[in-house]
Amino acid sequence: MSMTADSVNDIFRQAHQGSVAAIIQVLNDKLADSGVRTRAIFANGILQLLCEASTKEQLEQTMLIDRVQKILEAIEPRSVRRVNINSRIVREQQLLWLEEINRDPDGQVLWSKEIVLKRKNPLKRLLTDWRDDRIESFDRPQTRSPHLIREQNQFKKGIVGGLAVSAGLLLAGWGVYMWQEGRSSTAPPKNSTSIQSASGINLDQDNFATAVRLAERASEIGKTAQTPEQWQNLADTWGKASKLMGSVPASDKRYAIALDRTALYRRYQESALQKIK
Repeated sequence: MSMTADSVNDIFRQAHQGSVAAIIQVLNDKLADSGVRTRAIFANGILQLLCEASTKEQLEQTMLIDRVQKILEAIEPRSVRRVNINSRIVREQQLLWLEEINRDPDGQVLWSKEIVLKRKNPLKRLLTDWRDDRIESFDRPQTRSPHLIREQNQFKKGIVGGLAVSAGLLLAGWGVYMWQEGRSSTAPPKNSTSIQSASGINLDQDNFATAVRLAERASEIGKTAQTPEQWQNLADTWGKASKLMGSVPASDKRYAIALDRTALYRRYQESALQKIK
């Protein structure tokens, strides 16, 4: 069933507001004619994008990067400026695809390219965001009291003046942001030191990669686990993977992913423990 114009506009608006699921939906719709499908994760301030297709020709780097960049710049998702585009031949669903790419980039992707999205004039972006927020508020059904309506009308009267002030503040903030970003992009990486945690984990090794390997082993164990001993082994393996992910330092570029996976592996551990009778 085809989508209505209202539903398409709603998805596009959600994508502009930063919804990764909506961004993927817009990209897949726009790239459908080329046979390219996408998946994405927002991690550590970067939108990690995976483009998959049946042949290398469909993933030709220059053409695909140009199309993806134009689509994303048309969406202009909030909080997204840097995008890392990864490409590979399509394979079966892989839950931990980003971890696999980080662990073995040469063996996982055909090519990888980071791009920086162009921004609209800050004032235009402010007006676009304000318009979308207003549309979203109108879309939400609600019962409003006369008192609330009066307050909202008074708020509307101050919007025009507020926009002018906000635009000036935004322009000033934008200058500070660009200055800080320039400094952060040239800052030298921090030297890592060998540290032994209180739990006995060696923080000098690549605990992220070790945790990924343990998670893969746990996935295999979970396919055949039936006895209480097997479920306990599965729970212990997920627990070790969660513990290792939790030891990834904040200075690691994969820290945001590690935080998410720490909680995810812990839930898997708890689920396995519930199977023990």
